[in-house]
Amino acid sequence: MMVDVVKSSDGMDKVILKEPRGSTVQVHLFGGQVTSWKNERAEELLFMSSKAIFKPPKAIRGGIPVCFPQFSNIGTLEQHGFARNRFWSIDPDPPPLPASSIKKAVIDLLLKPNEDDLRIWPHIFELRLRVALAPGGDLTLTSRVRNTDSKPLTFAFAFHTYLSVSDISEVRVEGLETLDYLDNLSERERFTEQGDALTFDSEVDRIYLSTPTKIAIIDHEKKRTFVLKKDGLPDAVVWNPWEKRAKAITDLGDDDYKHMLCVEAAAIGKPITLKPGEEWKGRQELSAVPSSYFSGQLDPGRVLNG
Repeated sequence: MMVDVVKSSDGMDKVILKEPRGSTVQVHLFGGQVTSWKNERAEELLFMSSKAIFKPPKAIRGGIPVCFPQFSNIGTLEQHGFARNRFWSIDPDPPPLPASSIKKAVIDLLLKPNEDDLRIWPHIFELRLRVALAPGGDLTLTSRVRNTDSKPLTFAFAFHTYLSVSDISEVRVEGLETLDYLDNLSERERFTEQGDALTFDSEVDRIYLSTPTKIAIIDHEKKRTFVLKKDGLPDAVVWNPWEKRAKAITDLGDDDYKHMLCVEAAAIGKPITLKPGEEWKGRQELSAVPSSYFSGQLDPGRVLNG
């Protein structure tokens, strides 16, 4: 396993994680953001906008931004909070590694509020992020928020994961059927998912509530299934801007929506409240596995129930 801190071509510091079979992960210290995750065949598994801006203070469009302490623009802060456009540091005193992580490539990052943050959001906290790449190429992100203030701390959180897909119209998401969701396209009105899977032919922006610990994202064309496992993050956001909205987003290419899908482990529906000294922990694990066909359809049951 190898962990290197390097300067990227844009002049920003980033961390490269490598495992012996060839999988790699790239983490920019700006935003504490995973900006690349490649398998052993050097195939990029995360989407990055063709117009992504790698210049602070603009958040980087793609990869896995960290949304904290708010999601969307519900609240007084900038869209998705400020964690995704602050410079993080390498954690000088990280939590101990569990025995199961000994063979993983790991980097621990830390974000504390600066004076500007305290003016717009007067709470003292420590936000830790552990990025771990396993020998088989699985990517795990573990977040910890500790309330180091003398008053309660309430926040929302999401790992805003942009997955790279061959063609959004050929993708289906399983594991969210029959669940309630808040529709951001209808002022967060609450609906119940009716389909046996989620497929895409128009803009989607939903917060699914009380979701299972495993969700499968099936890319028919690439015969690949992403498996998202999560803990401490009860909700799941699903977003694709589709054509009209994509053209209105300045740092997104007009056709980029065809090759991306955001499926995000989140805690939004019921925000988290910490008493002074308390800590919250949330974890998201991503794996990419070959999909098998059965009667002309992919069979995610083996993945979801495995």
